[in-house]
Amino acid sequence: MLYHIFKNGWEDKAYIDARVFGLDKVKAEVMTWTPERVQDVTGIPEAEVLRIAEMLAKNKPSTVVWCMGQTQHTVGNANVRAMCILQLVLGNVGVSGGGTNIFRGHDNVQGATDVGPNPDSLPAYYGLAAGSWKHWCKVWGVDYEWVKSQFASQAMMEKSGITVSRWIDGVLEKNEAIDQDSNLRAVVYWGMAPNSQTRGLEMVEAMKKLDLLVVIDPYPSATAAMAAMMRKDGVYLLPACTQFETSGSRTASNRSIQWGEKVIEPLFESKPDHTLMYAFAKKFGFEKELCKNIKVNKDKQGWDEPEIEDILREINRGAWTIGYTGQSPERLKLHMKNMHTFDVKTLRANGGPCDGDYFGLPWPCYGTPELKHPGTPNLYDTSKHVMDGGGNFRANFGVERDGVSLLAADGSASKGAALQMGYPEFDHVLLKKLGWWDDLTEDEKKAAEGKNWKTDLSGGIQRVVLKVYGCHPFGNARARALVWNFPDPVPLHREPMYSPRPDLVDKYPQPDDKKVFWRLPTLYKSLQTKVRDISKEYPLIMTSGRLVEYEGGGDETRSNPWLAELQQEMFCEVNPRDANNAGFRNNDFMWVETPTKGRMKVRAQVTERVAPGTVFLPFHFAGWWQGKDMLEYYPEGAAPIVRGESVNQGTTYGYDSVTMMQETKTTLCRVTKA
Repeated sequence: MLYHIFKNGWEDKAYIDARVFGLDKVKAEVMTWTPERVQDVTGIPEAEVLRIAEMLAKNKPSTVVWCMGQTQHTVGNANVRAMCILQLVLGNVGVSGGGTNIFRGHDNVQGATDVGPNPDSLPAYYGLAAGSWKHWCKVWGVDYEWVKSQFASQAMMEKSGITVSRWIDGVLEKNEAIDQDSNLRAVVYWGMAPNSQTRGLEMVEAMKKLDLLVVIDPYPSATAAMAAMMRKDGVYLLPACTQFETSGSRTASNRSIQWGEKVIEPLFESKPDHTLMYAFAKKFGFEKELCKNIKVNKDKQGWDEPEIEDILREINRGAWTIGYTGQSPERLKLHMKNMHTFDVKTLRANGGPCDGDYFGLPWPCYGTPELKHPGTPNLYDTSKHVMDGGGNFRANFGVERDGVSLLAADGSASKGAALQMGYPEFDHVLLKKLGWWDDLTEDEKKAAEGKNWKTDLSGGIQRVVLKVYGCHPFGNARARALVWNFPDPVPLHREPMYSPRPDLVDKYPQPDDKKVFWRLPTLYKSLQTKVRDISKEYPLIMTSGRLVEYEGGGDETRSNPWLAELQQEMFCEVNPRDANNAGFRNNDFMWVETPTKGRMKVRAQVTERVAPGTVFLPFHFAGWWQGKDMLEYYPEGAAPIVRGESVNQGTTYGYDSVTMMQETKTTLCRVTKA
């Protein structure tokens, strides 16, 4: 698409000149992708690509939306960056109706990510450096040295951990190859379905080897049955509440936050996540440190339950980086009580007690709650004042690269900003240099001395920069089309690990193996070379994805009789040509077998919806294992109504070269009649 956009002069030149860095190198790569080359690699004819490119370019603003189909590849980071570059080239970022919009799978995935489950980050994406730890220790009211003493070493404390996609290698890999003292010996599956992860056969072997496996979920997930199938001890089920049995804040894909009220009391023995966390902390002896700033109450059964409002207030006190600081429980509850005052198109309150706020105070909602920032409906929008939800691109990577300025051009700052040029992130030094230091109160000066906009706990730097001078605390820079700290600074095509085209593997190989990557050795080129010709044995492309009826691993939704009725069996979509060649008809049982020796017995859904050479399977199923129903291994009365093979029993090895995201969208298989 970019080839046609550049060739026809459809790019937004003024936008690019003012707000984008490094596009010349990207353009040089793009222009090598002639229509003939694109069709050879993707199978998509030039006319289709041109039509879509022209449609986007001539109907602005336009948006691009994706889910896991972009990210769950070995080149997921390149796919995402390519889409972002497409929108930057068209000037579609930072405008209402534009942007790149990534849809989450359910209501609080974004909120969970924001508070720090990633193995390379503390809450609000602060990273793991000593300064980040000290910032959060101050927020938590806990001594930094005490926190450090909980780790084997400071080096381990500041080192990225193992991603959930690779925990099985944390168990099974040779110890001398792992960048930590011990292999993993215990795993807690907290709201995580195992059938949503690749390499299911190896996962079972890893589960066998663990000393301890804990499953925390409203429903016994497939983990429970998989573990029970192979071991008789060391597996524990802890029933967690659903969102209807507890209250608290939830963050949606657009970064808006809603306060959810408890609808019913927890059923049976289930407990809210924060109650379970506190119970763990008591066992480990650090419950006082965990809840230093959080009131702990007794629930109706006498369990200790941290106050959920206090938990959000603690997040508000520390999450300055992303502006998760202005959304106090009181402001969010006020929004819920006055939903009728918000315009359904602009999302903005028109009068009433929330007047001027955007619904749910989408982050960044900067400063303290008292600053009354309205939230930011669209990121990077220079057409609005920052105190009206406006913004610009962040100056996160310095001010210059290879002699070229990384700061935005003159005149491209957000509306009404005192600085109408590009400028760096704000700290105490810059405030003093600009003569803005004295706009802080004396108390704010004490707290802000030696600090920057994201470590000043008083919020004084943000208050002055935003409200007094209309600037953005994180600076005003250009978006990076060239990401110099990634393995491929310009997004490149690389063939999947398991490709049906050996000739394309030769032209577009995976990068070299990594000896240490997120604490583990990771295979790329060596494995791809080894399986280069495996398509002779496994000739069909196998991909997977979502259904409308089910969610995630599916145990909860497949246990709902109204949803279970809609899709009663696990299936595989197969083109009529491939079904006829394999000798089965629609609704026959069939086997799908992959190079991992995963064998899945599923119903054949013969359809033109998939092209010849490709099969599609949904990933929401579990409860069968290589043709056998695992009903006997579920706790009595707790098995899902609908059970079926997990597609991830058969998915193969492959991980993104930056994020370690698993490859679920492309592998190879063969199909036969069952």
